[in-house]
Formats: sequence, structure tokens, C-alpha cells
Amino acid sequence: MIPPYAITLFTTLIITFSLPATSFTAEDAYPFPHIIESMPSYEDLSPIRREVYDEGRIIDITHRYRPEMPTWESAEGLGQYNERLGTVPTKLAMMFVFRHWLPSHTGTHVDAPGHVFDHYFDAGFDVDTLDLHVLNGELS
Repeated sequence: MIPPYAITLFTTLIITFSLPATSFTAEDAYPFPHIIESMPSYEDLSPIRREVYDEGRIIDITHRYRPEMPTWESAEGLGQYNERLGTVPTKLAMMFVFRHWLPSHTGTHVDAPGHVFDHYFDAGFDVDTLDLHVLNGELS
């Protein structure tokens, strides 16, 4: 008979060695922890903007939102699209509260099949049902 701890140990080893050798954390993506007291200064804070991910497998074609960004049926562009409503202190950091308003056809976006065809809309084909493998296809 196999002792119960042996099965647990075996399962743990299988899971551990089947995980990728590299893992990514929020600290890998952001230069400083999200704890206000440990941040050296806000002037030193600068985001890393990447367009290529996963060794070139994914290329990000999105654009940052800005007031002059073109939007559907607007000659003036997007305009003021967000408003900072306030801040909420939490145990570890300060949380900022914003209100955003955007027309659905603004910036880089994807339309779900339900946006164009009524029968897909009625069946529930929303953006969250899109196949990411199709969206991340090969360039030709």
C-alpha cells in the first residue's frame, strides 16, 4: 500500500516541475512596488512601453487614448474622456477613482460578431467569447 504522504509528495513534484521555468510578477512589469512609502519619488516613475511580447509572438498595435484621438462620427476627436473623482486610502496604497466615458468605436478595438450580426448578438457572441488564437494570428 502506498502511504498517503507519498501521493501528496508525488503530486507536488509533478506540479512543480511541470510549471514554466520563468514566471512573471507585477514587480517585473512595474518599476516600483505599489506601496506609497517605498516609492523613491513620483518624478522617477516612468512606464515601460512595449509593442513586442513573448519574443515577437504577440505585437501590440493599440494606441494610448488622448483627447485628439479620432472617434466614430466626431470631427473634434475624443475630447475629455475621463474625470478623476477622488482618492481612497487603503491599507497598502492610495486607490484613485476615475470615471471614463468613451464611444464604442474609439481607438484600437475589436468588434464582436454580435456587434454586426443580430443572430450572433442574440446568441451571446460578445467580446469575451472571441478566440484569442484567431486574434493573434500570423502576419502575412
